[in-house]
Amino acid sequence: MQTSLPNAISKFQILKDVFGFEDFRPGQEQVIDALLAGRHALAVMPTGAGKSFCFQVPALMRDGLTIVVSPLVALMQDQVAALKLAGVAADSINSAKDRSENVKIWHRAADGKLKILYLAPERLMTDRMLSALGNLNIGLIAIDEAHCISQWGPAFRPEYEMLGDLRTRFPGVAIAALTATADEVTRADIVDKLFDGDVESTVLGFDRPNIRLTVEMKRDWKCQMLMTVKSHAGDCGIVYCLSRKKTEEAATFLCENGVRALPYHAGMSADDRDAHQNLFMTEPGVVIVATIAFGMGIDKSDVRFVFHADLPGSVEAYYQEIGRAGRDGAPADAHMLYGLADMRMRRVFIEEEDSGPDRKRREHQRLDALLGYCEAPECRRRTLLDYFGETSEPCGNCDLCLNPTDRINGTEDAQMLLMVIRQTGELYGAAHIIDVVRGTKTEKALKARHDQLPAFGQGSSRKVQEWRSIIRQLVAVGFLKIDIEGYGGLKITDKGNALKNGQETFQYREGTVELTPAKSKKSKPIDGGNPLTESQSDLLGKLKQLRLSLAKNRNVPAYVIFPDRSLIDMARRQPRDQTEFAQVNGVGAAKLRDFAEPFLQIINEADA
Repeated sequence: MQTSLPNAISKFQILKDVFGFEDFRPGQEQVIDALLAGRHALAVMPTGAGKSFCFQVPALMRDGLTIVVSPLVALMQDQVAALKLAGVAADSINSAKDRSENVKIWHRAADGKLKILYLAPERLMTDRMLSALGNLNIGLIAIDEAHCISQWGPAFRPEYEMLGDLRTRFPGVAIAALTATADEVTRADIVDKLFDGDVESTVLGFDRPNIRLTVEMKRDWKCQMLMTVKSHAGDCGIVYCLSRKKTEEAATFLCENGVRALPYHAGMSADDRDAHQNLFMTEPGVVIVATIAFGMGIDKSDVRFVFHADLPGSVEAYYQEIGRAGRDGAPADAHMLYGLADMRMRRVFIEEEDSGPDRKRREHQRLDALLGYCEAPECRRRTLLDYFGETSEPCGNCDLCLNPTDRINGTEDAQMLLMVIRQTGELYGAAHIIDVVRGTKTEKALKARHDQLPAFGQGSSRKVQEWRSIIRQLVAVGFLKIDIEGYGGLKITDKGNALKNGQETFQYREGTVELTPAKSKKSKPIDGGNPLTESQSDLLGKLKQLRLSLAKNRNVPAYVIFPDRSLIDMARRQPRDQTEFAQVNGVGAAKLRDFAEPFLQIINEADA
């Protein structure tokens, strides 16, 4: 049975009656109102901010079918399962289903019996599918994980870039693009390719102050990983590895050392992946060791740490992955290792990618920005937020704030670099600037007559690697910025001009710095409630077991039944009847009908 929605129903009624929430979160209403007014909308919101509601609510208010473009079959299946449990007529056509099932779902969509249909871009952007959809009443199009348009399109999944054709194929249909991970260049790319500049953008803050940020050079990665995991004994966490082989190796090592660790990667069977995901979602103290195949769309609030055993591919990838920690607002750790082998491997990946020179150039520059973050001489959070266009004071909750390292006054060297960058027109990348200051007579330097500059060769006593580190740190603290959208030229910022004019000083970290664990700042849980009592925690464990049992019976992930946030609210409120159960966050009409009885039974038995 699906929820029946009258035409005049308000967005607040849908939020409460269908999804079980009283209020919208920041940014949601702005995006919803734009779509309801027929305008295109770009929403950049942190992980856990409720991006899906931005298109699900207007989908239920507008006439016609809403098409949702989603990158992963598992992700679309989970979202469809969650919508169905909320009483929404939703489904997906995807490669995991046989043809006859997909045909039945298509007929339901064509007959007007579906409100939301999920498709992968490869299936949507075929002439046959586009023509068929052109004969239907399409009310809205939503593109989830929209950063893929910029970051995947040219090489990995070209159909993502083809989504720009939707604007002309479906004129008059509002399009929503949603992502948690987009720097200024990626946002500009989405706006240009998908909307041709005509879009209402909502960009929320990127700061997650409850996550302590730590980066250290890779020495013995297994021991470093074990030290971090053991410091969170009994907590759930995620360890990210670059390869499937290393994922299995890390999970085995942790198990041998008393940690309940489970691997998760695309080489495993779907049944094994689902089983491991359900255990992670339901049982305490489970650590998932995964490739990037894990995490997209996962709604688990109490992940206490994310550990990167290898360097991610970009600041965006890193930000998205650490965003899976501490979604309840309580303290969490993001600990990353990096080393020379990581850097070389990432460079090789970029060069071997089936893409053009512009794409490779941008990816190298994004990797440079991540290395700048790794080598930041001061507050790591300020460097991270600066990358996304936000300013911040020192956070007091990163390794560099909590354990400041020795720094060297590099003002004169920095001023020399800035002078060369200015005199060469702010057009060149780090490699050429370093050639000039070291006095290397390359063909490019001679042709541009840069060997005639006063500073040519004045930095010859330093190695190339030293100059690269200094430049990355100048970028990290905001004296320089990399023109990622252009050709990677180094640009001097207002802060850099102040340094060049002697109004600022530059302190940098020299060489490899060993970073020691730091004490975490305490943070108030995001739901604003007090910590659960012992009896409430016991009840929460029982509610999670019931959730897992119900999920197995329905063949859906556990969090689709209720997210952790709802179970915590349930344990805290301890409702006694259906009226009180309806007040729990995340309990809409369909879930009240389907789940009130078993959960109330557990709650009442616990109090007996």
